[in-house]
Amino acid sequence: MKRLLLALLIVATPLAAQPAKLRALIYSGRNNHDWRTTTPFLKKILLDTGRFDVRVNEEPAGNSAATLAPYDVLVLDYCGARWGETAEKAVERFVASGKGLVVFHAASYPFGDAPILGDNMTNTGKFEPPWMEYRKMVGAFWSKAEKPITGHGQRHSFKVKWTRPDHPVACGLEESFWATDELYHGFRMMPGVEVLATAFDDAKFGGTGKDEPILWTVRYGQGRVFQHALGHNVAALQEAGFRASFARGAEWAATGSVSPPASGKPKTRLLVVTGGHTYDTTFYTLFDHPDLAWDHATSNRAAFKKDVRDNYDTVLLYNMEQELNEAERKNFQDFVEAGKGVVTLHHAAANYNAWPWWYEQISGVKYFLKPEGGRPGSTYRHDIELFVTPAAKHPVAGDIGPMHLTDEGYKGMWISPKAQILFTTDHPDADKPSVWTMPHEKARLVTILLGHDKLAHANDGFRKLVKNAIDWTAGK
Repeated sequence: MKRLLLALLIVATPLAAQPAKLRALIYSGRNNHDWRTTTPFLKKILLDTGRFDVRVNEEPAGNSAATLAPYDVLVLDYCGARWGETAEKAVERFVASGKGLVVFHAASYPFGDAPILGDNMTNTGKFEPPWMEYRKMVGAFWSKAEKPITGHGQRHSFKVKWTRPDHPVACGLEESFWATDELYHGFRMMPGVEVLATAFDDAKFGGTGKDEPILWTVRYGQGRVFQHALGHNVAALQEAGFRASFARGAEWAATGSVSPPASGKPKTRLLVVTGGHTYDTTFYTLFDHPDLAWDHATSNRAAFKKDVRDNYDTVLLYNMEQELNEAERKNFQDFVEAGKGVVTLHHAAANYNAWPWWYEQISGVKYFLKPEGGRPGSTYRHDIELFVTPAAKHPVAGDIGPMHLTDEGYKGMWISPKAQILFTTDHPDADKPSVWTMPHEKARLVTILLGHDKLAHANDGFRKLVKNAIDWTAGK
């Protein structure tokens, strides 16, 4: 398992020193599989490596050599009708000139003797002549007329075993990995194919009872072709072995090699604190970033029951609580004084009303839960239309610009005069400042009043704002 995890680090660590990213183009748009979900996931796998710039083309027919010229590798998530002579010749010349081709799952099938009825396709009932050069590029083709018929048995979990562990795609990986997928069998293999991995096709699942090729490579002219027969749906693509082998195979097809592990920057260690207030679970999607390693504490007391200075770079508070004992307060204060970060998010503005250190020095805000010192209690209003405007240039604000979102507004709070206001709103049911930083000798502190529910959580500007705040408070 350690070697597989190492491989995932290889494909998930950004390469800061890499001068130019590999350019990948994915052909999609027709398939008897759900290309609308698999294509974005394939794109994400490549982008998460930090090595690729990726584009998608859902209408390959009519593309020319000029279309392909800027790219290093072409990825096919396509199973449909032929593209026409111009596009097909362009692909042949692209690969033969020394570029790369990745053939994904059902893309091994199209351009054969019969059309496939798939999404956005018309079943004309007509037969098409095979694209013979495509068979040579792929290194295999399907037979639907002569036995043994090419196809697959029931989807199930099986192990894929590397047969060429010395190949750059496999080097350093475990000897096998798990797949939960369709297991293709009965390929008509062409001369010159180098099989990298196989899987046993168990007869009890409708298989052939023998090892079947799963991953292979082909040399076509000066170019490199990598065939990955797995990938029926996103659940199959999420398997660690698929992600590692697909990303490495794409890099090999593009360059002829696979880069060694990169040192890169370590992940930001984030502690997310909730408790005392309900919230939509869409909140968790805010932390779906490959450079974040986050833990969840379901109360502030659980978060600060021990010294956390060595465990995290920043803390994001999305709780609404009042109580911390003396030891817990000390652990929180020690974390801040160690030069760490704190993001106060939305209803966390109502935390710790009896703790001046918190609202005067850290959050810069006090939401009055009841009248106090001659001031009325603060108010809130759900589902108001907010127009939020940048008020200062700052790394947290970045290039987000104005935001328009439906959210909850807070009114009648005390906001520190020391706060550096980054965003404001003019809604009558919300205080004017919406986002700010607080000055501190050592720590980095950000307060964001936005973020009540799924409507705000889905807003791209808000999502970028939260990520920017995490990065900046962590010193990134």
